[in-house]
Amino acid sequence: MDSQNHAAPPPPRSTLKLEAIPDLVQRLRAGERRAIAAAVTELEKLSASAPPLLEALQPYLGKALVVGFTGPPGAGKSTLVNAVIAHVRSLGGTVGVIAVDPSSPISGGAILGDRIRMTAALDDDGVFVRSLASRGYLGGLSPAAVRVIDALDAAGFDLVLLETVGTGQSEMDVAEVADVRVVISAPGLGDDIQAMKSGLLEIADILVVNKGDREGAELTLQQLLGALSIRSMRSHIPVLKTTATTGDGVPELVKTMKEVGSRGGAAGPMARRRRRARYLIARAAADIVARRVKEDVGREIDGLADDVLSGRVSPDVAASKLLSR
Repeated sequence: MDSQNHAAPPPPRSTLKLEAIPDLVQRLRAGERRAIAAAVTELEKLSASAPPLLEALQPYLGKALVVGFTGPPGAGKSTLVNAVIAHVRSLGGTVGVIAVDPSSPISGGAILGDRIRMTAALDDDGVFVRSLASRGYLGGLSPAAVRVIDALDAAGFDLVLLETVGTGQSEMDVAEVADVRVVISAPGLGDDIQAMKSGLLEIADILVVNKGDREGAELTLQQLLGALSIRSMRSHIPVLKTTATTGDGVPELVKTMKEVGSRGGAAGPMARRRRRARYLIARAAADIVARRVKEDVGREIDGLADDVLSGRVSPDVAASKLLSR
């Protein structure tokens, strides 16, 4: 297969001139919101200016603690993130938030409604919130989120909160991106607890039962403790109960996030950033393969598909042949 016929589309044009990047970075480092927003926009859309901008940010990266919030829909992730923001700000810390909303599979657009629920971020220069569309990535993240982490890290935010779309077991990408993974549940979610036990439970650094004032919260907590007890390698995972609307349990959650983050930070910031880079490479490779399959109008893909259907080759072998051409 001719790789030139399947090249990635050219990057979007940028209004940011190369000679303006040093000044933009200086203003971003000073906490200027317009500069932070401009940098985030360039990195989100991966414009022509994004690579030199990322290079200019390199000396300032690796200090922020990146915490991913994930879990089934209805668990109250956005409300809990809002409560965490309020508590961290009361302690004098600064917070950057990346809220990933689900995209339309047809238009690619998203509601981007998380900022509406994050009232703690209103009129506060110590908080910066950006909503991103998931762009169809079933893992709950888009690669743009990883680049935006760098912008918020370089801007000096102490904590970067990453809230994913909430699609159950498919939300495993956060495990590759966040330094600390917080998996949130709530009473009354029914089968979603079972999905958590078999999927999200495996990536959690901290488990949270939110809406702790509701009936069944204690039962949900015990279910999660029971699920952990049969996984000997996971029995040390903290299980907390919070009520985001009142702030109950939020100080303990923030304390635990910092403790887990400090343990994981022993590997150093470069190791954490390399893990995120590997995620970007894997996503780019998957996009290339998907583009090749979609754009193929000859018999090559059909031939491989027939070989898989007949049992002559396995899907893995077919994929390897596709990648080698």
